[in-house]
Amino acid sequence: MSEADLPKVELHLHHEGAAPPEFIRQLAYEKKVDLSRVFTPDGGYAFENFVHFLEVYEAATSVLQTPEDFARLTKAILEESADNGVVYTESFISPDFCGGGDVGAWREYLHAIREAAEAVEASRGITLRGIATPIRHFGPEKAKRAALCAAETAGDWLVGLGMGGDEGQGHQGDFAYSFDMAREAGLKLTTHAGEFGGPESVWEAIRDLNVERIGHGVRSIEDPALVAELVARQITLEVCPGSNVVLGVYDSFEAHPIARLRDAGVNVTVSTDDPPFFHTTMRREYEMLAQAFGWKEDDFRAMNDTALKAAFCDDATRARVKERLERP
Repeated sequence: MSEADLPKVELHLHHEGAAPPEFIRQLAYEKKVDLSRVFTPDGGYAFENFVHFLEVYEAATSVLQTPEDFARLTKAILEESADNGVVYTESFISPDFCGGGDVGAWREYLHAIREAAEAVEASRGITLRGIATPIRHFGPEKAKRAALCAAETAGDWLVGLGMGGDEGQGHQGDFAYSFDMAREAGLKLTTHAGEFGGPESVWEAIRDLNVERIGHGVRSIEDPALVAELVARQITLEVCPGSNVVLGVYDSFEAHPIARLRDAGVNVTVSTDDPPFFHTTMRREYEMLAQAFGWKEDDFRAMNDTALKAAFCDDATRARVKERLERP
């Protein structure tokens, strides 16, 4: 078995951002929506930089309009992930895209997503758990509505609150009310930081939101005191190397700091972020990391153990996933 063939845990996957281009094209065709500007001539997603990526992301998402659309999307995402050996994944799902922040509508979307996920789990052995996700550049007031949706549906399936979007908009602390609401509802917390925002955005996430995980967090390497703080607090980073390279945060896998962070004692995990946008899969991430750093099977098994410990699921789910990871 090669490293890329190992069973895998993924903690950082955007539900809408994992939509295969052909899936979105088909949906646009059915709904008679012109999304030609979204695609490259060879059929991939077309974007030039991070801000443009967000625009294209939201344009592609615009054809996801009903709970049934999200059920179909969930099936497509999980089958692709299972093909790449993923046995457990946590996905960022935005109430803004699933009912516009209305709690009643959100429940309907969540039910459809969960029902589809359970069907794929039965057939393919991959478990999905949801993290409700406010969109940072939509602002703090919309985030409160998203957090209320999350709090009202917190449980064994909707297990966390995260925050994605443009790190250049506002500060982490602007969203403290939403994160406090989610924490009081028993949800685990993560937020995007340290990708484009630099080390200070990670400090803000720790100080102002008191999160247990950080999405990306890779630019923490620029501040030794921050690295020490991550180790001391045992905060886990949801690292997406391929995404960071495509978006220009680093020039190559070899230049990426994931190995240095790991060597410093930081809990690091590997994910794909928005895989079709960044021409990646979990299999490819493993292959590229093995090539760049010489990591072997034991390195990836240890990283999957780290990811499973950091997963937001309940202990029964964790035990079930652990059995899948340990299969020869």
